[in-house]
Formats: sequence, structure tokens, C-alpha cells
Amino acid sequence: MQPTADPSSPFPSSTEIVSTAILFATLPNLSVPHFLAPVIASATTHTRSRLIIVLFSRHFNVQYPRRPSVGGSGASLTVKNNCLAPSLTFAEIQSLSRTESWDAVQRILTFTYVQATKVAYDMGKVLMEVDVLLKGLNEDLNPDLGKDLDICFRVTGDSIPVPLPSTITALRQWYIRPGERHSESRLETYPGTPTIPDNPQPPAYPVTALGGTFDHLHSGHKILLSMAAYITCRKLIVGITGALRGFTSFVHSVLIHLITPCSTTDDALLQSKANKHILEPLPVRTHKVRQFLHFFKPEIEADIVPITDVYGPTGWDPDIQALVVSKETLGGAEAIAKHRQSKSLPPLRTFIIDVISSTAASLDHDDANFLKQHKLSSTFVRQWIVDQEKKKGKEGETEAA
Repeated sequence: MQPTADPSSPFPSSTEIVSTAILFATLPNLSVPHFLAPVIASATTHTRSRLIIVLFSRHFNVQYPRRPSVGGSGASLTVKNNCLAPSLTFAEIQSLSRTESWDAVQRILTFTYVQATKVAYDMGKVLMEVDVLLKGLNEDLNPDLGKDLDICFRVTGDSIPVPLPSTITALRQWYIRPGERHSESRLETYPGTPTIPDNPQPPAYPVTALGGTFDHLHSGHKILLSMAAYITCRKLIVGITGALRGFTSFVHSVLIHLITPCSTTDDALLQSKANKHILEPLPVRTHKVRQFLHFFKPEIEADIVPITDVYGPTGWDPDIQALVVSKETLGGAEAIAKHRQSKSLPPLRTFIIDVISSTAASLDHDDANFLKQHKLSSTFVRQWIVDQEKKKGKEGETEAA
């Protein structure tokens, strides 16, 4: 497939649908990219099965680990836990602290996923896969990124400042006009990126922990996993479990529940699930989480374990430094903190995911209402699957009659 000669060319046909696609876009700053809303909507509309969205920003630039200097009198370039680089290149200096930019990046990631998910749900494509990648300008893209894709969507007027692999350049390139940029294009700074506090955090943490059910991996799960991986530079521990009867299911609201009392067998955890016959087995959920984390950030280790007690690995592992929780599970984080203190374990830095809250200031009102209505939950997905099966059954009976 040859790229279009005219970068202003629209998608070839308003009715053409491809199976898999990729969309590239450059962010001018860390404001919510409202100008990309029509681009994401158009790309989602014309994609059936999977859409990969790659957002580029100099603020996502990677600070690469250094080795100690050899035979010289200069300062050591050792990087503890592969997290800090004392001697930085110009490109690395433009990157931001992962921890200090948490709020701004969370808003961008959520906005992007919501724009695509809204369109997909409205079109009945509930099982459509949407994956969002955050890439710096000093990173090499995976040479196989464009493999098995049908088309590459681009933003009119956007020149991607990184080399694209041949698997991408070989695809049809179709440009979509963005919306009005308004203040985004004029901002020299970016709201949501805090000033340096009195006691600054490290740019990233070596080991972070979180947990969830992760059934029928969807956009809400991916926001959670992506943000946890974003602040992690060595290992991300993911506890996978189910919800017991009487406890609010976190697949309803994409919450983290490392403190959920868990049975030691996966089957026992399924008894209270709605449409539990549709719920994916633990090995399937584990594989999908591992696969996504490798796609999003392959350089970190993904330690995915079943949660079989109250605290999971946070109850005994001294090597964990950070914990990702939701607003609704701050009590769980406090319980973990008390437990670790009683065991003389180091305290954890807690990061809060608030993207699904209808009152979260970091979300636009419309996006919050959409998330609240659809809940981006595995329960919703399972019910949709059951409804589709019933619909097909009724259609079959009608045809037979």
C-alpha cells in the first residue's frame, strides 16, 4: 500500500472500514489534547477490531541508564535501580519526572481512551481493542509496530519528529484534520504539571504494586496499568484476583483492591460474578495483562501474581516503594500501610487513580458522565456478550420458523 501524495486527503471513503489501524499524533504540551477528539473519533469509526494510538511528546523522553565511568576522574554514572541518569543529554533534559507529571499524563491518557471508547461503544464495537502508547522523541519504535495493520492514520499538519519503521511507512497513510487547538497551541507551559515541591519525589520508582480482576481487559484496566507502568522503572507487581460475595466488584469501576479477602482457588472467586460463565479464567487474564504491559513498556519486568491473602505481595515484600490505588480504596492503602509498619517494612508512596470518578476535576464533565454511565467495567462487557448471544439465538429461531 502506497502513502497518499496529498497530506490533506481525507480517508478514501466515508464507508470504508479496516480491521486494524494505527494513529500517530504529536502533543505540543501536556494539556488535554481536545484538538485530537475528531481525529480519534474518525480513526475509531473506520476501524473494526483494533486501533493503536501513539502519542509523541518531548516530555515523554526517556532518561537512559548510564554505566560507571572507567579509568577517569569524572563522577560516576552509575544509575541506582536503572531509574536516574546523573549526566543527561539535551533530549533527556526535556523529559519530565514521571511522578510529578502523574496528574497531567493521567488526564491525557484518560481523554484519549474515552474519545475512542465512546465511539466504539456507540457503534456496538464493545470488544474493539484500543491501545494507547506514550512515546518520547528519543525512543526507537518497535520495528514490528506496523505488522499486520491495514492503515496508518495521521494528523493533518503534524510532522512526526521520529523515524518511523518500514512496517509503518509501507502502510497507506491517511490524514485527518484536527479540531481547533485554541489555547493548547499557545501554551508554553502545561496545566497539571506541578511545580517542584519542598520534598520532591524521585522521577520514578523501581518497584510499584497494584491489583485488580482484569477480566476482559478494557480501556479502564489499560489506563490503570499504563499509569502504574509510567511511574515504574524496574518492576511492576500486578495482583490478579476476583471479588467475593458482598464486596463491591472492582470490575464495575476499575478499582484496585489489594486488600480484598481472596480464596486460594480461582473458581471460588467466580461464584458471585454476574454472568460468571463468561468470565475469563485466571491464566487468560494473566496473559492479557502481561501482553499489554510488554506492549506499553517492555523494558520493565511484569510480575503478575494471584492474590491469595489480604495484602498480596505488599504484605511481605520490602522491595516495593509505590502503590497505585483508587479514591474508593484509600482505606485499603491505609490498612496496607499499618500492616507494613507492624512488620517493620518500608512505607509505600501512594498514587491515586481518579479518572473514573464523576466528580474528578481532572476529567471533562462529558467524559466523566460517559465513564459513570458505562462504568468501563468487565460486568458491562460480559452482559453485552450475553445479550449478543441471545440476540443471535432469537434471529436463528426466526429464520428457522
